[in-house]
Amino acid sequence: MKKAQLLLITLFIFNLSFARELSWKFKTEGMIHTTPLVSGQSAFVSGEDGLLYHLNAETGASVWKFKAGGALGSDPVLDQNTVFANSRDGFLYAVDAKSRQLKWKFKTLGEKIYDAWDYYLSSPAIGGQTLYFGSGDGFLYALEKNTGKLLWKFKTGDVVHASPVLFDEKVYIGSYDGFLYVINEKTGKLAWKFDTIGDAYFPKGEIQKAVVVADSIVYFGSRDYNIYAFDPRKGTGKWNMKERGSWVIATPEVKDKQIYFGTSDTHAFYALDAYNGEIKWRIPLNMRVYGSSAILNGKVYFGCFNGKLYTADQKTGEVLSTFQTEGSRKNYHLVYDANDKFRPDFEMYGNDYLKAEKKIMDMGAILSSVVINKNMIYFSSTDGYVYGLRL
Repeated sequence: MKKAQLLLITLFIFNLSFARELSWKFKTEGMIHTTPLVSGQSAFVSGEDGLLYHLNAETGASVWKFKAGGALGSDPVLDQNTVFANSRDGFLYAVDAKSRQLKWKFKTLGEKIYDAWDYYLSSPAIGGQTLYFGSGDGFLYALEKNTGKLLWKFKTGDVVHASPVLFDEKVYIGSYDGFLYVINEKTGKLAWKFDTIGDAYFPKGEIQKAVVVADSIVYFGSRDYNIYAFDPRKGTGKWNMKERGSWVIATPEVKDKQIYFGTSDTHAFYALDAYNGEIKWRIPLNMRVYGSSAILNGKVYFGCFNGKLYTADQKTGEVLSTFQTEGSRKNYHLVYDANDKFRPDFEMYGNDYLKAEKKIMDMGAILSSVVINKNMIYFSSTDGYVYGLRL
């Protein structure tokens, strides 16, 4: 009887702790691969259920939802009073943020899924009166943001699901053909392009997510196991690091002269010197990291495919705490044993790898980047929830 009472007290304390950490969670109608957009009192989320959600950022209450013609695979982007989102039906949607009415939609030549690990679509970038985004049809598009009128398009050699980044009057965007393209913002003409090194198993060196520009240096990862840093104005490399055995998908975060990113199959999270690539620390994990981290007050926050949000010390890499998604709390045991190792009956890349991938998604994987706004942390999960945690 005493042991049972002690167990109940322990569970009660755990639930209190969980309740204090979690401010709210909102259930959508499907999986979410994308990152929430938070602006003021509003949070916008695009889901695989084809719905664009407008939530109250403080409470998680639904304000409205808009139905697109297909799954929404890009992060939503807000400009003035318009929310933009890219869909797997081949359309880019522009929705009024207050009335949820469709302002316009633009049709590409069609979307395409590259492989089972191609989770994201290109999220729009806006510069002045122009909106830029990539498509599975291989094009980078430039549209007039108020009307959706095509200004120009640039053809790459394969699927473009990386998000464009604007810097120095150029558009930087990677393609699954293994090139990083640098395009003139106004004319759509190629300024120059950078070819990834390639690897014996992944010779194209596909670029899946966006670059980041910090202190006039461009950083990005590739499926050729490398993370690259180069000077875009001189056209010369600064350094590259080869993470043997693993794609580097995540867009790095750069803060305080260090670069932070997670890896795919080596299941790790790194902090490197941003200038020379020297490893400062490394956190071993038991699953992939594809989303970007967020850093605040000496702490690094990042999500993992195991359904856990990690908080680590920025200087040392010491893991300070974790938060587990609903899906992970429910289904973690279907992938991992009591020692956080893969179960003997779980094979990630066997003949039935799609079944294994489904188990990972059912585990409430965090493919989302982490967003910090005021005193809250936001992210989404493949368990269909959007989470708001109090800092």
